[in-house]
Parts: sequence; C-alpha cells; structure tokens
Amino acid sequence: MANQPQQLELPAPRTYSRTEFTALRARVKGLSIATIARAYFDAETTEPLEVERLLRTMRDDLVALALREGSSVLVAHLHASIAKHGEVRLTPVTLQLIEEAAGQWAKARPTIDHSLSRWFRPLVAERLAGEGLRTVGELVAFINRRGGSWWRSVPRIGVGRARVLVAWLRRHAESIGQAVELEVELADPLAAPAPIVITRGAQQLAPLERLAVPAELSGARGANRAPGFAYVRAAHDLDAVRAYLHRYDERPQTQRAYKRELERLVLWCVAERGVALASMTVEDCEAYKSFLKLPAERFTGPPAARASRQWRPFAPGGLSPESQRYAVRAIRAAFTWLVQVRYLAGNPWRAVTDPATVKRARKLQIERALPFDLWSRLRATLADRAALDGAAGARWRAARALLLILGDGGLRIAEAAAVARRALVWLPADDETPASWLLEVIGKGMKQRFVPVGDECVDAIRAHWRDRGHAFDAGSAEGPPDLPLIAPLVVPPTPRARAKFGAEADQGTPGLASAQGGYSVRGARGLTRWAIDRLLEATPDLSEAERRKLHRTSPHAFRHTVATQMLASGVALEVVQRTLGHASLGTTSIYVSPEEARLRREAAKYHARLRQPER
Repeated sequence: MANQPQQLELPAPRTYSRTEFTALRARVKGLSIATIARAYFDAETTEPLEVERLLRTMRDDLVALALREGSSVLVAHLHASIAKHGEVRLTPVTLQLIEEAAGQWAKARPTIDHSLSRWFRPLVAERLAGEGLRTVGELVAFINRRGGSWWRSVPRIGVGRARVLVAWLRRHAESIGQAVELEVELADPLAAPAPIVITRGAQQLAPLERLAVPAELSGARGANRAPGFAYVRAAHDLDAVRAYLHRYDERPQTQRAYKRELERLVLWCVAERGVALASMTVEDCEAYKSFLKLPAERFTGPPAARASRQWRPFAPGGLSPESQRYAVRAIRAAFTWLVQVRYLAGNPWRAVTDPATVKRARKLQIERALPFDLWSRLRATLADRAALDGAAGARWRAARALLLILGDGGLRIAEAAAVARRALVWLPADDETPASWLLEVIGKGMKQRFVPVGDECVDAIRAHWRDRGHAFDAGSAEGPPDLPLIAPLVVPPTPRARAKFGAEADQGTPGLASAQGGYSVRGARGLTRWAIDRLLEATPDLSEAERRKLHRTSPHAFRHTVATQMLASGVALEVVQRTLGHASLGTTSIYVSPEEARLRREAAKYHARLRQPER
C-alpha cells in the first residue's frame, strides 16, 4: 500500500512572561545569572542553572521567530552575526528589534490560573502569597472584595505599587477573564468614598457611615416622633442612631455589635419596606423579625470591605435563631433609649416577642478545645518557626506570642488585642507560692481579673518586642511606654494608618512605619487564622481527625482549651472561673460533664452489643 502523505503539525511557539523578558534584557546588559535569579525568580525553587537554560532557550526562540517574521534588515543583521560568531550575539538595541518583531507571538498573556510569581518579581509575589494570594484570579477576587484599600492588609504593598498592579490587571482583563471593578480607584485610594443614597428597591446597599436617605424616608417627620423637647440634637433617624451608638465609644465590641443590628434595620426600612425608622409600627417590626430568618438575596453576600460595592449587611443563609433573638433584643433596647431621650413617642418593639430558640444543654462548644497532646505539639512547632530569620520569622514570633496569650491565659481575642505592657507584672516567690507573671485583664462589662501566664508565654512576648525595637524588661511603671503586648510590625505609611496605630516613621526603612498601637480585633483574628493555616502544613504527623479539628479552630477555641486542661490538671473550679472571668460558676461547670461521659460510655456498650454477630 502506498504511503499516504501525513500532515505535519508544528508545536505552538513557546510564550514568555513579562518577568522573563525583563530577565533576558538584564542578561543582555551584562548582569550575572546569580543576580538575575535572585532578582526575578524564586530563589528557593529556581536554581541559577535553570535560569541560564531558560534564558538561552528564550533567546533561541526569539531569534527563530525574528528570522521568520522580522524585517529584511534585521534578518540580514542576524545572519551576519551567526556567520561571524557561530551564534547570535545580542545587544540591547538588537534585542529591542527582536522583541518588536517576535513579541506579538512570544509574549504570553496572563490567565486566571497563572501563578503570580510568573508575572511579578519574587518580592511582590512573596508578599501577596503571605495573604494567601498565589494566582492571578485570587488577586482579582481579593481586590474586588476589599475595594480601593485592598493593599492595606498586604505588608509593604503601598499605594504606588497597588496602582501599578491594578493597572496591569485591567490592561490584561480580556485574557484573564475577570476585571477589577471600577470602584477600585487608581487616582486616590485614600480618598473618602462618597455617600450612597439608598431608596426603596435599591440594589446597591451601603454601610452606615456611607448611607444617605431621601428626605421622605429620613424620619425627620416620622409618625412616631415625640412632640415635646428632645434631649438629643437628632434631626433624623441616622442622627438618632449615631447618638445612641456614641454611648458605647468606650466599649468598641458592644458598639460594633449594636451598630451592625441598627444598620441592618435602617437598610431594611428604607430599601425593602419603604418606611422611616421613626414611623415603624408593630406590623413593620414583625415583618423585619420574619425577614431575619431569610434575608432577601440583595441583602446577602460573602464578607467584603465596608468600602466595597460588594459589601452586604447579611451573610448568605440568614441568621441562626440565637442571632435573630439577639437582633430583636438589641433593637428593642435602642428604641427604649430613643423613647427615653424623647426622640420617639413610643416603642413598637415592646409588643414584639423574641424569636423562639432552642434551650441547649451546653451553651459553649467545648468540643472545640484542643487535646493536650495536639496543643503541646503546636507549641513546639510555633517555637521552631519563631526561630526563623527575616520577616517570616518576625511574623511567626508575633503569632506565637498571641497564641500563647490565648492558650495560657484563656483571654478572649478582644482582650488579648487590647492588653498593654503595664498590665503584665512579675510577682516574686512568697513562702509556698512560686514566683510568677500575672496579667491584669479588663473583660466584659469592664470587669477586672488577674490571669497567671507562664514563662514560655512571656519569653515569646519578649522576642516579639525585640522585633518591634522595644525593651520589654525596662520596667513596667517607669520604663517603656504603655505599649500593647502584641502589635503589627509594619504599618502602611499613610496618614490614616499612622493615626490608627499611633505609628512613628521607621528611619531604617523609608516609607514604612512602626506601630505604637496594637492589633484591632479583626487584625488579631487574621493573625491567628494565618498561623493556624500554616501550622496545618508545618506540624508533623497530624492525623486526619487532628487536621479537621485544627482547621475548625478559632481564637475562642484556645479559651476552651485553657478551661478543659486546667480542670483536667486538678485546678479548682472556682479558680478556673476567676481565670476565665465567668460571671457564674455554672458557666464554668459546663466544662465538667461527668453525666455526659457516663452516658456515652453506657451507649457505647449498647452499640457494641448490636455489632456482635448472633450465635
């Protein structure tokens, strides 16, 4: 049988990223391979020999394309160089001509699943990876979720580099398949966002600080406005809500919770019900109570920055019965105060019953407590990682100090973020009482308690303070200022960030600032989550059950860990109560459940009998 002609398919020419083109230019200009590998590639995963091979292959590919697609002058020049030297000897000018001729085919286009390290310098890619951003798509989604101030949470990604990154993503939006939203302003990410007017049926919602309401829904002429002299200068509902929240300026956690509930109510009144807060009737209150069970889709969305257009007041899925009950009670209390200051004539929420909730046998999820063996191994891994050098080691030392405060003292995350150096004192030995460190904590309801912490925890704090450039042992009363025990190591050099953290300019690193203020609650949660995610990778020999438990671990789980481990060590129940700051001994006793243990043992006998084969 005669041979049939075969169609020869040539492989598609290889494409190269912007970083690889920059590296080739640097090589042509005479930079060493070692310098290029360090500046443009990941030094941990890419050897200089691999970089040299890549650049040599890239040069040959570009020359081949230029010989096929270039002008006659360029082709003649390349042939002359090959005839003279046996290969093409590139100069910066020759490379520029080759790029112009071959770049249309050789230049890669970023896609949504490309690694950021392929397109950005290792320093930038490493900083983004520290926030869990490893692909182009993850970066676009992160920017859209956080809005114009997205770069604030990424260490050492300032406003200038943020503009460059956003401009690059928008330039390649077609090949990526996702675009950075228009709300992410390049001109001035620090500018205060303009107010958003919300009307009935509006799809775009806004948080309280950006909310503007039409005059007919503002409550200025609400049907429930008190006729006499009001004790607050509130011209409309938003003024009245802000006046109520102002009462809790010294209790930021409570203020944040009440603000969330009143913000949701105002948005529902205006955008869904079309009624002013000061005109609500019992029927309106009952309708909102039902709305809490399953909010409309336009009111729900994943977590996003409050400055983002993607922000929504509710998470998907609605509120739990306990959260619904809390919302109704918080709103009722606010309306009671508005009646007392004579802004409102009456409180319609008094006629509304609380949502029904299940009376649970255990109010605390103590099963989230870490077992002693797992907690001990995590502490060892934290110590190993805290011994690392560089920025990664410094962040591990901050995380270790925070987790040990949570896991040694049983503090709530807000308490750990707020505690200052002056609160930690050294008490010498007294007869049979050993020397120890004692931490003063101001907890819920501004209640004071004293919590002993171990030497390992204090050593971790001491190492964190060395990273911050402060002397921990200079003395508590007259030595160092009243600094927080845990604080960010780097603060973006913006007026807003410096004011928030009381930051001072860092003379050693221009453009950066060191923090005098501590972490916010959100920042402390973020640091805890960062540490837990990496402990999952770094801790050796974790079983599948331990991985699941650690993955579900939250900052509050360390508080449960303290309680269960103290009781298991024989510590008296009332001592554990005082350590945790529980108002009732019954709350602490939830960690002691012998009846439940006996129930499980007896049930196991029954189930074991069911599994036995019949004789």
